Amino acid sequence: MARFLFKSFENEAVVFDTASGDTHLLAPFTLTLFELIQSRPGMMAHEIEPALLSRLDQPSEHLTALTQDSLASLRKLGLLETP
Repeated sequence: MARFLFKSFENEAVVFDTASGDTHLLAPFTLTLFELIQSRPGMMAHEIEPALLSRLDQPSEHLTALTQDSLASLRKLGLLETP
């Protein structure tokens, strides 16, 4: 069984962590970031923003701040391990 199970809605998604039993609501950007990190284990920090830009409909002028905030949120929720 996969560790994370997803259910997407119109503008957000929930992720169920089978290891902890917790369910978390993720905003669209945070979900995109989480899926990116899950699909590319070992991704280096400097690779995240270019990879996000290729997945987003249009570039965000606040991408760095949004990425850092979303990474911090994923760590706080226990969905992202800190090396």
